[in-house]
Amino acid sequence: MENSDIRKVFTREDIDQMEKVPRLNLVNSCVGYKSANLIATRNLDGKSNLAMFGSVLHIGSNPPLLGFIQRPISTPRDTYANIKESGWFTVNHVSTSMIKDAHHTSAHYDTNESEFDHTALEEEYVEGVEVPFVAESPIQVLCRFENEYPIQENGTVLIVAAIEMIRVDFGLMGDDGWLRLDKGAVVAVNGLDGYSLPRLLNRFSYARPGETSESLLVHNGKNGDDVPRQIADSETAS
Repeated sequence: MENSDIRKVFTREDIDQMEKVPRLNLVNSCVGYKSANLIATRNLDGKSNLAMFGSVLHIGSNPPLLGFIQRPISTPRDTYANIKESGWFTVNHVSTSMIKDAHHTSAHYDTNESEFDHTALEEEYVEGVEVPFVAESPIQVLCRFENEYPIQENGTVLIVAAIEMIRVDFGLMGDDGWLRLDKGAVVAVNGLDGYSLPRLLNRFSYARPGETSESLLVHNGKNGDDVPRQIADSETAS
């Protein structure tokens, strides 16, 4: 490992020679904050499963698609098995009040045990939907399995799914459809086991060459918060 005056430097050889836990922590943390989501599934026998994932990602908006990375399926994975069996799952954002129980879902319970039964998190069902949502989650997404893409380099699998329903707590969505996650106290994952609460700093207009990106927010809304510019303008006019 080479060191400069301001930082430590790890080469690939250094990383390969690290002990397992420090290597896991370093590599998982160096990519930055990750989304914190609970994926809920249900098998055909009606047994629910709940698992913490930090790899959910946006695939596209038209059609609406998301994905997540499934760990190698050479070992039995209840989330993967249930999705392949039923074709459905939900993605549920984790808020500050949920982090302890959300983290506990990463414990290895038997297939016939539901993580809901070992945490204070509650299943929530919607008419016509067979898989559960997490009742405490401020943003819930119903997903239908579309495809899977094996990643040869390490045996993981990219799962791609269609978004069939989005459920959002009141007060989080602006007129333009944008969800302000910090209003819902939605957390992010730092590494494998650290949970942080991001704070909105700014939001900018669409970037175009030769033009200055303008802030879409103004300060000092009704509650002292930053608010969307169009809302502030309407408040001033009234």
